[in-house]
Amino acid sequence: MAGTRLGFILGIALWLTAQACLAAIVPPLPQPSWKELNTDQQRILAPLSGEWDKMEGFRRKKWLGIAQRYQTLSPDEQSRMQRRMTAWAKLTPEERKRARDQYLSLRKASPEKKEEVKQKWETYKELPEAEKARLKAEAARKATPRPLPSRPPVKTTPERKAPAANGGPPAGMVTPSPTAAPTLVR
Repeated sequence: MAGTRLGFILGIALWLTAQACLAAIVPPLPQPSWKELNTDQQRILAPLSGEWDKMEGFRRKKWLGIAQRYQTLSPDEQSRMQRRMTAWAKLTPEERKRARDQYLSLRKASPEKKEEVKQKWETYKELPEAEKARLKAEAARKATPRPLPSRPPVKTTPERKAPAANGGPPAGMVTPSPTAAPTLVR
């Protein structure tokens, strides 16, 4: 009786394991390629046309959801969405990643921090175009990685051939400057 019960439990465990494995193996349904989109979707998502077929499926799905809501937007909101899609399409993959990371960190921020960012944005929008351009250039300059300064060559003193018994360095050893590590001459 105990063996039958154990066999039954093992059978259920194996069946559950097989079901879990099958669920993990089944890939998500692929999203349509650019050519498979209908004309309205292609018109709405036109700024993304060059990259559409390179996007991951979940990103395509997100953009298709945006395209579906597009018709419900006002004309002003539609033009703003088109401008934002165009700007997004021009970003490098690194810039997109940074934008996503900033979005996620702001989403997790406290209400006070969100309000602070909102106030800074409102202040920025009121700036004259020349000041905005200056700030953008400054931010780009700060974001550009600077090369590390090259190190000056290590200075060494002339070779000494003092015997090791006399307290000098072994033969063939160059006596370095006080700040450099000893090196062997071959």
